Amino acid sequence: MFDLNPVFIPGPTNIPDRLRNAMHIQTRDHRAPDFVKTLAPVLNDCKKVFKTTEGEVIIFPATGTGGWEAAITNTLSPGDKVLIARYGMFSHRWIDLCQRHGLDVQIIECAWGSGAPEDLFAEALAQDQNYDIKAVLVTHNETATGVRSDIAGVRRAINASSHPALFLVDCVSSLGSMPFEMDEWEVDIAVAGSQKGFMLTTGMAILGVSQKALSLMKYAKLPRTFFDFGDMMRANASSGYPYTPPLQLIYGLRESLNMIFEEGLDNVFSRHHRLAEGVRHAVSGWGLNLCAQSPDLYSDTVSAIYVPEGFDSNELTEHAFNTYSVSFGTGLGEMNAKAFRIGHLGALTDVMVLSGLATIEMAMVDLNYPIKLGSGVVAAQEYFRTTAHTKRG
Repeated sequence: MFDLNPVFIPGPTNIPDRLRNAMHIQTRDHRAPDFVKTLAPVLNDCKKVFKTTEGEVIIFPATGTGGWEAAITNTLSPGDKVLIARYGMFSHRWIDLCQRHGLDVQIIECAWGSGAPEDLFAEALAQDQNYDIKAVLVTHNETATGVRSDIAGVRRAINASSHPALFLVDCVSSLGSMPFEMDEWEVDIAVAGSQKGFMLTTGMAILGVSQKALSLMKYAKLPRTFFDFGDMMRANASSGYPYTPPLQLIYGLRESLNMIFEEGLDNVFSRHHRLAEGVRHAVSGWGLNLCAQSPDLYSDTVSAIYVPEGFDSNELTEHAFNTYSVSFGTGLGEMNAKAFRIGHLGALTDVMVLSGLATIEMAMVDLNYPIKLGSGVVAAQEYFRTTAHTKRG
C-alpha cells in the first residue's frame, strides 16, 4: 500500500494512471503506419507547450543531461567561448558538461539562492566587442534552490548590446508547469525532459530548437552521433527515427499532451502557482526560510527550505521516508544537509500537497524541530480554502 503515497520530489513526478496506461502497451513496430501517424502530431503539439511556431521540436531517448549535450554539440565547436552563471547544482552541472567538451567556459559566480544575473550578463556581453562569446546558457528553474530566473530579462541583456550569441535555456523543471515563451524570449534551444511537467517516466530529452540554432549545425565541430539534430530531423521528416525510438514514452507523451490541453495551459500554470503558494504559506507558518532570496525568484515547481541551525536536512528526509514512506527532495551541492526540498509539480492537487505538508511536519516534530504541529498545515489550509481553483469534471 505504501506505493500509493505521492512523492514530493522535484522530479521524476507522480505519474497519473491515465499516463501509465498509455505507456503500458506491447512492443510495436516503430515503422508501422500507426506509429507514423503518432509521431508527427506529437512533435507539432509539443510546440504549443514551448510556445513556438518558428522552432522545431526534437526528441531524444535521454534525460535533460542528454538534452544539454545535444544543444552544445549541434551548435558549437571545440574552444568556443560560452557564458554561464553558476547559482545552483544544475547550472554547475551544465558548466561541467561544457568544460568536458572542450569549451571555453566564462563563469559568473553567484550566491546560491539568487537567479540569473541579468546585469552581469549584460556587462560581459557589452565588453565582448569581437563577439567571442558564442552562447549564453541559463537555467530557467534551478531545482536545487527553488529559484526561477527571468529569462525575458536575460534576453533583454543580450539584446542591449545587439550580441549575436545563441541563447540556450534549461527549462527541464519548468516547461509544462510554469509559463515559457520560446519565441517571445528568442530562445534558441530550450531543453526539457519527460519526467517533470509532462508527468512521464524518465527517458526523453525534449528540445525546442530555433531556426538560428539549426542553421549552425553545418559549422559546429563538436562530435555527435546519437544526438545529431540533422539525423533526427531527416528521419522525423518521414515520421521515422534514425534508431529505435522510446516508443512507449512517445505514446505516453501523446496522452500527456492531451491531458495538458484538456486542463488548459493557463490553468496548469495557475494550479502550479496556487500549490506553490500553499507550500510557501506552510513554510512561513513553520517559521522557516526559503533558499530563494526574494519573492520574485520563487519557483512554482519546487521549494527549497532551510532547516534551523543545528539540524541536518538529510536526517529529516531520511526520517520522513523511513517512518512515513514519503519522499522529499534532499539538499544538493551547497544545500547539502542545510535544506530540504518539496516538489509541487506535475500531477498534484491541493489535497495531495496538504498530505505532504502534514507528513514533513510530523517528521520535523519527531526530530524536535522548533515548530508546532499543525502550524504549517493550517496556514496552507487557510490559503487553499480561500483561493479559487479550477474543478475538472
